[in-house]
Amino acid sequence: MSDATVGGVYDPTQLRTFLAVAQTLNFTQAARRLGLRQSTVSQHVRRLEDATGRPLFARDTHTVELTEDGEAMLGFARTILQAHERAAAYFTGTRLRGRLRFGASEDFVLTRLPEILESFRRDHPEVDLELTVELSGTLHKRLEAGRLDLVLAKRGPGASHGELVWRDRMVWIAAKGVRPDPERPLPLILFPPPAVTRARALDVLEREGRPWRIACTSGSLSGLVAAARAGLGVMAHTRGLIPPGLVAVPDRSGLPDLGTVDFVLLQGRRRHAAQEAASALADALLAAGDRLHGPAPR
Repeated sequence: MSDATVGGVYDPTQLRTFLAVAQTLNFTQAARRLGLRQSTVSQHVRRLEDATGRPLFARDTHTVELTEDGEAMLGFARTILQAHERAAAYFTGTRLRGRLRFGASEDFVLTRLPEILESFRRDHPEVDLELTVELSGTLHKRLEAGRLDLVLAKRGPGASHGELVWRDRMVWIAAKGVRPDPERPLPLILFPPPAVTRARALDVLEREGRPWRIACTSGSLSGLVAAARAGLGVMAHTRGLIPPGLVAVPDRSGLPDLGTVDFVLLQGRRRHAAQEAASALADALLAAGDRLHGPAPR
């Protein structure tokens, strides 16, 4: 029997390593996240591939991508790890308690984050969750001020703080059929400062010398989406979290490339009980990073 399995069950340590590589598509970043050497990460993945008898990643000197079997393993790995963690918590008798102040930007809350929070509540029913929904910049400030215990948010370009959950490409989105007129200023639908997407949109347009005007501003994603659906303009948004009713503006429209944006987790410093609960929710978010936004950007 392979040392990656015990009684037919895949090794949880190797499954966690697999998920870290699948979410980052980078062995070095996965090793940094897990606190392991890169050679150990490679060994874990190789043993898991030996146990399955299938390659889980297609990799060369420059890129790492999931194979079809690797995509299938994502769901199995999450299910196995969740069952393992619930069993461990049950038989050790350890139960997290206390109040956890969690901050998330609105685009996460309106997509698949509820599934993860539901699972966390099921596993830790005695943790009282206080959810704050705000712009990423505002969440960072609240964390620094000690008003939040854990934050899931975007980080600005060049920043290195926080633990990378995933990296996504930013695109221009609008209602289907909207085509910006290259002869007129680009109508923008924007969050107010200090929104990361606002800053990125204005920066790339200024660098390209593309005229623009602000057609609508709202601190609510629902408000921005309503304006975009009404055809008032275009907005910068992450590709994996495009709201229903909106689509990516075609490349042939000639709008400048927005680049990528990082989504990160940051923990505050607080009493021990809150730190334990924050760490547990952080682990759940990291393990399910691919579920929050769909396939990782290629």
